[in-house]
Amino acid sequence: MSGGLRVDDLPDRLVVTLDRPEKRNAIDADLIGALHEVCAELEARPRLLLLTGGVEGIFAGGADIAQLRERGRLDALAAINQAAFARIRALPMPTVAAVDGPALGGGAELAYACDLRVCTARAVFGQPEVRLGILAGAGATHRLPVLVGEARAKELLFTGRRVDAEEALRIGLVNRVVAEPAELLPVAHQLLDEIAKGSALAVRLTKLAVDAPPAAHPHLDLVSQAVLFEDEEKHRRMTEFLDRRRAR
Repeated sequence: MSGGLRVDDLPDRLVVTLDRPEKRNAIDADLIGALHEVCAELEARPRLLLLTGGVEGIFAGGADIAQLRERGRLDALAAINQAAFARIRALPMPTVAAVDGPALGGGAELAYACDLRVCTARAVFGQPEVRLGILAGAGATHRLPVLVGEARAKELLFTGRRVDAEEALRIGLVNRVVAEPAELLPVAHQLLDEIAKGSALAVRLTKLAVDAPPAAHPHLDLVSQAVLFEDEEKHRRMTEFLDRRRAR
């Protein structure tokens, strides 16, 4: 795929690799356009998503500063990065970011847009925007407080301090840390494999329920469960469970 992405289309998932090594995977307008194409594909045919930096030792160094410097207020209001990341966040099926090395600024916000994060021991997350005279406008101001709590999020957003892998795991910013870079993609795939063992419809409706605003509960849960209770997959899976128990 053009636009600085490589896409591997697997039966139950897409593996999307940021591919701008000469720019440390900086997020520019072309890459944002390519991410929209990925989202369109996954909206039309829902599957799991694994998003990775590809180049060993870098996930994404942030937005392309040369482009960002020239953007004006109308560009900010156009929500260029924010719209793409919000679309990733709203994808029907779960998403996993596999992070090796720095995920800074827009790169960190891209990782936050995914449902789950796996990283290497050398991963680093940070929001340096205030030091560049802007704010973290592509999701960190509302996603980071949900992930790590309001006070800690404010500290990171106000200071631009970087968080290493050990701290990221401790504060809930990532789900798993692997010791060696070679372990990163296998562990990310293992996590997706575990998700894929469940009913695709049940997983999809579970994500919808978890991401819904508080006012949607319990009504959304009840309607979703009603749909699943009538699903043939539910009947098959429960029958197989009962058969296995009887066999034991």
